[in-house]
Amino acid sequence: MKALKARGKVAFIAFLTAGDPDMGTTAAALRKLDEVGADVIELGVPYSDPLADGPVIQGAATRSLEQGCTLNKVIQLVREVSPSLKAPLVLFTYYNPIMRKGMDTFCRELKEAGASGLLVPDIPLEETVDIRRSCVAHGLELVLLATPTTPVARMQAIAEASQGFVYLVSRTGVTGAQESVQARVEVLVEMLHSVTDKSIAVGFGVSKPEHVRQIVEWGAEGVICGSALVKALGESGSPAEGMLAMEKLARELKAAIP
Repeated sequence: MKALKARGKVAFIAFLTAGDPDMGTTAAALRKLDEVGADVIELGVPYSDPLADGPVIQGAATRSLEQGCTLNKVIQLVREVSPSLKAPLVLFTYYNPIMRKGMDTFCRELKEAGASGLLVPDIPLEETVDIRRSCVAHGLELVLLATPTTPVARMQAIAEASQGFVYLVSRTGVTGAQESVQARVEVLVEMLHSVTDKSIAVGFGVSKPEHVRQIVEWGAEGVICGSALVKALGESGSPAEGMLAMEKLARELKAAIP
């Protein structure tokens, strides 16, 4: 992200849920997103109680878990796919699976598998000290989130602790596509820029090229699309149809970035 920002480029960040519709299709989809030109790829670990996720990603996680997807299988998928990707891979997981595996073991295995970063949406800033220490020890970047209700002073503390970039949640509530991006995102981007020089990537609700263009115009250094890509891949009738629908959407979103 830092290199892209230095070149004046805005990052296209794509998210998929591991194991939906199946692990083989996920692997192919990750490679396709890389081919399309995703600058960063987030891979979500399916979880039974995904507090930050809306119905699309919840549905994808449920389908994946029903097929037997586990954290270990996702790490193995990262190990198999990461050598063929140009884009850095960031794992998105809730804290409970990390805690069960053991923080240091998890971070070591994830880095050895080829991941570059980690995003844990259900840990507040004050409780990230230990996991940040483990991430630093094993060479992973821990990305933190700021929300529309985060006070400016806390935004600054989050930005200082976040590595790679700051994930700006565009709205209160959960993930999911929406008709338009709320205008207050422009103010939120300005607020974050006033307290950090790190890259800011906006996510939650990004599903159309016009959303991408608007967020770029507002000055963000990255645009994150998740639910719309997950829906295209997992709810299109068959894995082959899903791959085509996901690729089409990803190309449209990428093309919207100047």
